[in-house]
Parts: sequence; C-alpha cells; structure tokens
Amino acid sequence: MSEMITADLVDLDLSAETKEAAARALAERMVAKGRVTDLDGFLADVAAREAQMPTGLDGGIGIPHCRSEHVTEPTLAFGRSAAGIDFGAPDGPADLIFLIAAPAGADDAHLTILSSLARQLMNAEFTSALRAVDDATAAAALIRGEESPAATAAGTAASPATTEETEATEGAEAAEGSQDSVAVSAAASADTATGTTGERPFRIVAVTSCPTGIAHTYMAAESLENAGRAAGVELVVETQGSAGFTRLDPAVIAAADGVIFAHDVPVRDKDRFAGKPTVDVGVKAGINRPTELISEVRGKAERGEVTAGTAPGTPMERAGTSGEGYGTMLRKWLMSGVSYMVPFVAAGGLLIALGFAIGGYQINKAPSVMDHFVWTQADSWGALLFQIGGVSFGFLVPVLAGYIAYGMADRPGLVPGFVGGAISLTINAGFLGGLAAGLLAGGVVIGIQKVRIPAALRGIMPVVVIPLISAAIVGFLMFVVIGKPIASAQKGMTDWLNGLTGSNAVLLGALLGLMMCFDLGGPVNKVAYTFATAGIAVASPSDSAMKIMAAVMAAGMVPPLAMALATTVRGRLFTQTERENGKAAWVLGASFISEGAIPFAAADPLRVIPSAMAGGAVTGALSMIFGATLRAPHGGIFVVPLIGNPFLYLIAIAAGVCVTTALVVVLKGMRKQASADAGAGVADAPIAAKADTTEPVAA
Repeated sequence: MSEMITADLVDLDLSAETKEAAARALAERMVAKGRVTDLDGFLADVAAREAQMPTGLDGGIGIPHCRSEHVTEPTLAFGRSAAGIDFGAPDGPADLIFLIAAPAGADDAHLTILSSLARQLMNAEFTSALRAVDDATAAAALIRGEESPAATAAGTAASPATTEETEATEGAEAAEGSQDSVAVSAAASADTATGTTGERPFRIVAVTSCPTGIAHTYMAAESLENAGRAAGVELVVETQGSAGFTRLDPAVIAAADGVIFAHDVPVRDKDRFAGKPTVDVGVKAGINRPTELISEVRGKAERGEVTAGTAPGTPMERAGTSGEGYGTMLRKWLMSGVSYMVPFVAAGGLLIALGFAIGGYQINKAPSVMDHFVWTQADSWGALLFQIGGVSFGFLVPVLAGYIAYGMADRPGLVPGFVGGAISLTINAGFLGGLAAGLLAGGVVIGIQKVRIPAALRGIMPVVVIPLISAAIVGFLMFVVIGKPIASAQKGMTDWLNGLTGSNAVLLGALLGLMMCFDLGGPVNKVAYTFATAGIAVASPSDSAMKIMAAVMAAGMVPPLAMALATTVRGRLFTQTERENGKAAWVLGASFISEGAIPFAAADPLRVIPSAMAGGAVTGALSMIFGATLRAPHGGIFVVPLIGNPFLYLIAIAAGVCVTTALVVVLKGMRKQASADAGAGVADAPIAAKADTTEPVAA
C-alpha cells in the first residue's frame, strides 16, 4: 500500500489565487503520481462537493475533498499559500490547503487515516508546525504522523515511527478510548441504578456527519470534545463517517443531559436520542462554534425543552439550522414538501397522459372501471390508467403539506400536515391551502414541543399527545379561520391564469423559462415546475394551465440539449470529460432532466448559466406564442404525441437550444482567444523583461 502523501504531493509555495486554481494545481500532482486518472472529471467532483458547502475553516484552513471514481487510491495533497486563498471561511482566506481524494469505494483503513488528519487540523501545534516547515519531505512526514510538530517547529526531524511503534501507540489510544467509554458508561449505569447524580458534570452526547464523511465529520468531533473539556462537561461524540461508526452505549445516551447534532446528512438511528434537549446544526457549526453549542444545549436543559421525537434527517428536512435566516429555513421547509410531492406528480401525470393517449381526451368522462371494465377494449385500459393517475394526483396537496410539516418538526408533523392538506382539498383551497397547512402544522408541533412536560409523559408525546392536539388545532384553523380566504385566493389565481392572453402569456412563458434554467434542478427551478404542475393537478385542467406546463417542460429541456450540441459542433472548446458528458446530455435533455447540464455549469457558471437562461426564455415565450399545451408533467420528447401543436413546440425547443449553443460557443471562444492573446504577449515580451520575471506566467 503506497503512502497517502509524499513529498511530490506537497507544494510549499502554492501560487494559485482562487480555490479552483489551487485544487487544479494540487490535483495535477495527484495525476502525475497516478493517483487520479481524469483531471477534469476529478475537479468536477471536487467542485460539486464544494457547491454543497464551502470547505474553508476558521484558522486559515481549506479542505477541498470528494469521493470520485477517477481516484485510484485515497490520496492527500498539501499546499501552502503565502497570500491566502478564499475557501469561504468566516475569518478570511486559507493559507493551509489540503486536497483530499477518496475513491468511490475507499477502504476503512485509509479513511481512518484521513479522519485522524481531520482531527489533527484542530490542533494549533500541528498547524503551526505546517506553517513553519520549509521542506516538502518533512511536511509530508509531519502529516503522516512520522514527525512530531514540536520537532518540526524546532527545526529537527523526529525519527520515523516504526510500524510496531505506530501500531502500539494506536492500540494504546484505542484502549484508552475504550476505557473512557466504559468509564462513562459505568458512571451512567451507576447513576441510573442509584437514582442520584451528586455533583457530576453536565453530560452531552453528540453526533457528527458530513456528505463525504472524511473531513468535517471528525473535525467537528475534535472541536466539540476540546470545547467540552474546556467547559468542564462530559461530552462523548459518535462520528458517523465513511469508515463506519460505532453506536454510543445506550447507557451513555440515557445518562446524557443534552444532545448535539452537527450534521449535513441524515443521522442514523436518531430515535435513540428522543426526549432530550437537542441542538441541531450543520457540521460546520460544530467546528466553528462548539462552545456556543454547548451553552445552548445547557440552556435548553435548564429550561426543560426536549424533543418529542427525532429531528429531521437532512439539511433540507431539518427544522432549521442555528444561524440561518428565516428566509433560508422557509425555503428548506418548502423544498422538503416539494421534493416528496414530485414523484406523485410524475407518476400521476404520466398515467393520466397515457390514459388520454389510449382512450382519447373524453376518457375523463368514463365511468369507474370498478363498474365497467372490458379486458379487450382500449378505452377501458385508458380509463384505468387515467383513474389511477387521478388517485395519485389526489395525494399532491396532502403530501406537500405533510412533508413541509415534516421538514419543520420531523415525524410528529406528519399527521397534522396530512390532515391539513386533505382539508385544503375538501374546502377547495388547493395548492395554496396545502402550503399554508404545512407551515401551520409544523409551527403548531414546534410550539407543543416547547411546552415543559413531566418526564412520565414524554414517551407518549410523539405517538398520542402531539398528533391528537396538533391535528385538532390545524383542522380548526383550516375549516374555521384561514381556509375560506385561502380558497378565495386560489380561485382568483386560477381565474387569472385562465384569462392570460397575448403579451402577458408570452412574458409569463419567458419568466418561467428563465427560472427553469437558473439553477438546473435547484430551488428556483422547482418553484417554476411546481407552479406548472399545480395547474394541471386536476381531472380537467384549463387550457392556460396546460400551456404553462408545456412552456416549463420545453424550457427545462434546453440546457442539456444545448450543451450536447455545443460539445458536438465546437468540441475543442471543451475538455474530454465534458465531451463525454455531452453525449449523455442528449438523452437527459430529451427526457426533460435539466440536471444534465450541471457538470458544464459547475465548470464554467458565468458563461453556461446566462446562456442557458437566454435560451430557456426564448423557448418559454415561443411555446406560449404557439399555444402548445401539455397534460403530462414529465416525459420530454416521449410525450410529444400528447402535446397540442407538437411541430411548433419542437421548433420552440430547437430555437432555444440554438440560442444557448451559440452564446456558449461565442463566450467560450472569446475566453480561449483572450488566453491565447495573453500567451502571445508573454512570448513577444523582451528577453530582459523575462529575465526579471520571478513567477511563471500561465497561458
């Protein structure tokens, strides 16, 4: 097994000015060592991970990292920047940059080493030694743990540890950790048995996790543990990382006075922590402000605040992250509902569309298939598909409301959310009523959870008390208080859509096209898509609603198809990886999967996204001008037979694709020409001037 980092993977004079350039410079060293097989493909994976959450940490540290199929073995490259590089940390640029590359199926041994490095980064002596070291070999040895920080700082190399010494040390540390865990568990059991705690310190259990489970998971754990020692509390962390995890002893959890979740992926087996004061934040909060989190959970314990059940499992489905604004939390709650609603939209909409295709547009007037179904008649099969799709569509509003409430308050929010959504359908409040019911249900549950209750009642709160009280309150408010005004607003919006003609309809089509192409499957894209599907989520949608659905689907097909065309007609402007992605984008675009353009947007957002938005706006406007209609919420070219004015509809898509392709080709060509001119300028510079150049100029 080769070493994870060597002197060849260390750059103590990293000259990059941006995080992208820094990642490329370090990744090139990995390629040279044969650790990475496709530079651009690997960098695309790094960029995708960076887009999820900035990897800059307080203290001048940047840790870009990812799992990638282009990595042959877990590898670490280190760069030190004199000027500093912005990785999104609150306290400014990073001067210590670690590029961590893990294969898609990295083994536990390597990932354990990477996790040890992550913990070391929270050690001030370790980072100071990295800033002082002046030799790449010594830096690599320090990172591998073969040289002590003190020896490096003093300018003398410590002797490399033998395998036996390393294993002995690791075994001792593991034994010590095990003894600590047993001690805590024993103490917890003793307290539980005697029913007394005496003057014991405040006890906290914590769980940390991040999307890749390599760096942030263990750095947050180290930070929390250090802060716990400083605050005089007993704090035990369960790291749910890539190398697997060991569940905390149930006795330790039972004896804990509070819980901290610092995570960006679902916490596994979260029910274990139910009924305790809980602070639920993102993993970076665990790294950057552990003392504040400890104080917050102690405050909740003193006030008697407990969770009735588990907190939601993902950032999109959490009740909100400490430090986030209300606007951000609201967007996450709404997207939680939309993400669960979309499969019902797709399944129901396509079934309805197939029903129309088989049985004709009068199939919505067919009797129930329970009363009349003939196996050999196409109309019966069309009616069957249409009625199954209608039932699926009937879940849209309840599912939307239920999972908005779930995003705010986890499982206790499901019952009042679904009840409120169903009432919204009953009173004809529709999609708007579902939004209101979901937010209302989540708020009611959160309010109930804040009420101090006797310990004896905590066990029945999530399964009896909260569903009963919250459903009654939400039902009362929907039927008696807010339902009628919302139903009126829903009717007004429907009437407005039905009355859209001429320039107003064209402008709406252009706006929806812009939204569909803005973030390629992100929140803005989903808002436009949900707006369109809400209009056709009825047995007999209006003509205007079907025009909106057609415009939205057409615009969403433009970005991937345009990037596929651009890589075909001007392949030299794209990397080999992008050209391969372009081949797949043909199929993705034709299937109405806007995410097919994401690799191109991630690599060059300033040129790709505006170009895609321009083409999407053209397509959306033309679709409305041509009067194309669509009854299916998904399907791409496979539902063209169901589209009103299909030929003109395809022309609208082609026009948008051509606009986006032309803009991308022109903008990328201008950049390439500018780079070539810069290189020519360097080549033509006087020799004397070149002699004075201290840094190489990249063409």
